[in-house]
Amino acid sequence: MDFFSTQNILVHIPLGAGGYDLSWIEATGTLAGLICIWLASLEKISNYAFGLINVTLFAIIFFQIQLYASLLLQLFFFAANIYGWYAWSRQTSQNEAELQIRWLPLPKALAWLAVCVVAIGLMTAFIDPVFAFLTTIAVSVMHTLGLNVAMPQLQPDAFPFWDSSMMVLSIVAMILMTRKYVENWLLWVLINIISVVVFALQGVWAMSLEYLILTFIALNGSRMWMNSARERGSHAFSH
Repeated sequence: MDFFSTQNILVHIPLGAGGYDLSWIEATGTLAGLICIWLASLEKISNYAFGLINVTLFAIIFFQIQLYASLLLQLFFFAANIYGWYAWSRQTSQNEAELQIRWLPLPKALAWLAVCVVAIGLMTAFIDPVFAFLTTIAVSVMHTLGLNVAMPQLQPDAFPFWDSSMMVLSIVAMILMTRKYVENWLLWVLINIISVVVFALQGVWAMSLEYLILTFIALNGSRMWMNSARERGSHAFSH
């Protein structure tokens, strides 16, 4: 059984036109992602182990379906998971976690907001050449590694603004999560809602359903981390 092949189908899901063939690797990667997000909401450091499984399997999937820019994004998430694991594991001399759940200070929150607005605006304007550039880099790297891959035919982005928003906000949310800021969950809720709608409009109903589940997990994560921050005396929009 070639577990890592997207052609190795686990189950046919009768959703949308023609249904959806769910492969073993996608099912395993998705399950690992769901467990990762759930454990993160509980502030369990083991979330990063499942996060590494998730991004590794998704990188393999994106390689097979020739989404090389998305593959590069998984490499960023891989590095972020490694850093998050390290940052969450650091302890004080009293054997307590050095990082505590808290809200972003107002100046930092405004700075991140500005970064998101500018980055999304630039990405929306230049998304097709940016992805073409990232794909070229990925193909070149894989050629260097001895992999025989062809440059895929890239089509114009179907939803430039929303695609750009999901990419930029995902990167920012991942960074904020590694530093235990409550706002990361609010961003994941927004990202997941956008994903539900975009994938539904594209007819990819299985992925839309997956992100609907992730939305509820992120909402629960928001509630739990807000309560934890409140118990530690951290408040939103504090200076």
